[in-house]
Amino acid sequence: MSPLMPTLFTRRKLITAYQNSPSISTSMTFTFVLLIFLTLPFLTLTATQASLCRTSCGNIPINYPFGIDDGCGSPYFKNLLVCSGLSKLELRTPSGRYPVKSISYSDPHILVTDPFMWNCQDGDDFRATRPFSLDTSTHLSLSSQNDYLFFNCSEQNVIIEPKPVFCERFPERCDSSCDSSSYLCRHLPECALALRTSSCCSYYPKATESLRLMLKYCASYTSVYWRNTGENQPDDQVPEYGIRVDFDIPVTTRCLQCQDTSKGGGMCGFDTSTQNFLCLCDRGNVTTYCKDHSISQHRRNSVIAGTVTGVTVVGAFGVGAGIWYLKKVKAKAPVTCGVQSNENRLF
Repeated sequence: MSPLMPTLFTRRKLITAYQNSPSISTSMTFTFVLLIFLTLPFLTLTATQASLCRTSCGNIPINYPFGIDDGCGSPYFKNLLVCSGLSKLELRTPSGRYPVKSISYSDPHILVTDPFMWNCQDGDDFRATRPFSLDTSTHLSLSSQNDYLFFNCSEQNVIIEPKPVFCERFPERCDSSCDSSSYLCRHLPECALALRTSSCCSYYPKATESLRLMLKYCASYTSVYWRNTGENQPDDQVPEYGIRVDFDIPVTTRCLQCQDTSKGGGMCGFDTSTQNFLCLCDRGNVTTYCKDHSISQHRRNSVIAGTVTGVTVVGAFGVGAGIWYLKKVKAKAPVTCGVQSNENRLF
């Protein structure tokens, strides 16, 4: 049963019971029904907002510093991840929203895919693409473990030439030419023979503008990252399609204390109105840690969802005003026994 079903069922019972009462006029019934529909959604909203932060989206764990609910995680990473109703996690950037393949917290990085990039199924058929970009004001950065392959570039506008072997390991020591002898171009991951008539070269753009300029003179491009296959052998890597985005984990004493299981094992979050730190606990939120009983706790919904408290007060005021009005009208209303008169006419 849907979480909203009890509310709807209760609402219908109240309306039916009230309408079947012979001593209440039609106008009073209309007023009562209106108050129910106005106030119950707000009470439902309060109950929904009081739930704890989600810790996963599909099979991808969501841990600090990320959050997919308001007030969860670090404020530096708010609104960067979006979890759809189908449990599909996406990274939001200035260039669009990209599906997330995985998130690593031990080696902090996100792996995303770009549906507009070239893939093995495309072969020599190149689709329209767009440059991937990140917001430089965030704690995200493109990993140096990414390699970019460009296809069918114009030799009149792009410097295409083979580079020495050491450039594959130390690209910063090489010039800005696009390497036509790249290992990845000669050994495309998963589909070495996908390109038959098209050219390929490897180039690492230093900025988004460089990437836009390359795509202006190249038919398409793709990103390949080098995945570590073992912790004991960091140099043992295999190439896979995708974009690796590195991130920094802001470490604070208050967050470490909040997460400490001996002190309650809370979740690090923040106040959405002030961006100040909050420790999110099962019984409420505190500014220190969950088992700190020296300060009073307050309900999560009154802190994280800044508008929920105001809405709840409005709902409560509406209920009180409705009861007062019904008592006043009931005292003056004539007993009509279901007969419509000028005193109880709606219109």
